[in-house]
Amino acid sequence: MPAQGVVLDVACGEGRHLAWFVQRGHPVVGVDRSAAALAGLGLPAERCETVLADIEQGPWPLLGRQFAAVVVTNYLWRPLLPTIAQSVAPGGVLIYETFGAAQARIGKPSRPEFLLQPGELLTAFAGLRTVAFEDGFEAARPGWPERFVQRLVAVREDAQAPGAEPARHVLG
Repeated sequence: MPAQGVVLDVACGEGRHLAWFVQRGHPVVGVDRSAAALAGLGLPAERCETVLADIEQGPWPLLGRQFAAVVVTNYLWRPLLPTIAQSVAPGGVLIYETFGAAQARIGKPSRPEFLLQPGELLTAFAGLRTVAFEDGFEAARPGWPERFVQRLVAVREDAQAPGAEPARHVLG
């Protein structure tokens, strides 16, 4: 992700990820349908753009905009997946994590429309280059219950001149 690149958090809620990126010098854009959540972010206005929108019932409010990073956690609205992919700028990164289908056996969410099928993120973002993928069970830890999740980190390759150094996507 480009240094100081703008980060989009889809369904940002109370802004945990927005705050993390702002602390690291990134301007951020948070979109959510909860006015109360957006009002309570407490982030500097010059670093944080908020967008109040119901992205499931209304149009995508950021049409045509692309971001250095797009973050989506604990949220799934399948009709929006192609738009999320298009929102990743060349050279940018997508970080996506949400619940897998087996979650229904141990807790919430349990409705199929909110749960990913095995490998579904790989298929949904096949147009991006997958850098990391996990699909499995995560044991309980302090502050987090046990859960089944899928995680994907993918990049939109930037067109390179012949002979140019390859992009380095640092792991770890």
